[in-house]
Amino acid sequence: MIQWVRSLIFVGQMYLMIPFVALAFAPWAIVSRQGAVAGVRFYARYVRWTAALLVGLRSEVRGDVPQGEVIVASKHQSFFDIIILTSVLPRPRFIMKKSLKNAPFLGWYAARLGCVAVDRGKRGQAIQAMVDGVLAGMGDEGQLIIFPQGTRVAPRVSKPYKVGVGVLVERTKMPCVPAATNVGLFWPRIGIARKSGLAVVEFLPPIPAGQDVQQVMAHLEREIEAASDALMDETGL
Repeated sequence: MIQWVRSLIFVGQMYLMIPFVALAFAPWAIVSRQGAVAGVRFYARYVRWTAALLVGLRSEVRGDVPQGEVIVASKHQSFFDIIILTSVLPRPRFIMKKSLKNAPFLGWYAARLGCVAVDRGKRGQAIQAMVDGVLAGMGDEGQLIIFPQGTRVAPRVSKPYKVGVGVLVERTKMPCVPAATNVGLFWPRIGIARKSGLAVVEFLPPIPAGQDVQQVMAHLEREIEAASDALMDETGL
C-alpha cells in the first residue's frame, strides 16, 4: 500500500511537470531544434531522478550510446524505456503513431524533434510514408528510434516483429543499433504501481551492413529478445 501511494505521488508530479518544462524551453525550441532536444532531455532526466527518489526505481544504460545518424531499434515495454532513451541519445527522434501529433505539448515537441508520424492502420501506406518521412529528414545526425514490435509489449509476452524497420534499414542504408530492456518489470504498460529495482536499457552491437530485410528482421528479433530475457532474468523477478 505504501509503495502504491508513493507511486501515485510520483506519477502525479511527473505529469504535472510536463507543462512547466514545455513552456520553459519553448522560446529556445521555437528558434532551434536543439532547444527542443534540451527540453525533452531535461524532462527525461528529471523523471529518472524522481523515479529513484520517490519509488526506488533506479535506471541504468549499458553498451555504447549511439552517435550520429543511426536507427535505434528498441524493445518497448513501457513509457520508461522512452524516457531512458531520450535522456541519453544526443538528438533523438521517434517513429510514432499519427494520433500523438495532436497531444498537448507532446505533439509540438515531437514535430520540433523531427519525429515521423505514421498511420499504423494502413500497413503498406504506413511503411511507405514512414520511409518517405525518414528520407526527408536524413542528414541531421539524429538518432531515429523505432519499436520493431510496433507497440508496448509486456515482459515475457511474445509478439511478432514488424517488417518496417527492416525496410528502413535497407532503404536508408543507415546503421541499425538494437536495444534491449527490462523496464516493464518495474513500470507496467498500464496502472499506477511502480516497483523498486534497477531498470536497464542496453544498446547492443550494430547490425552488420549489407543485410537484406529478412536478415535484418531475424537478427533484431534474435538479439533483442535474448538480451531482454537476460536482463529480466538478472532481476530475479
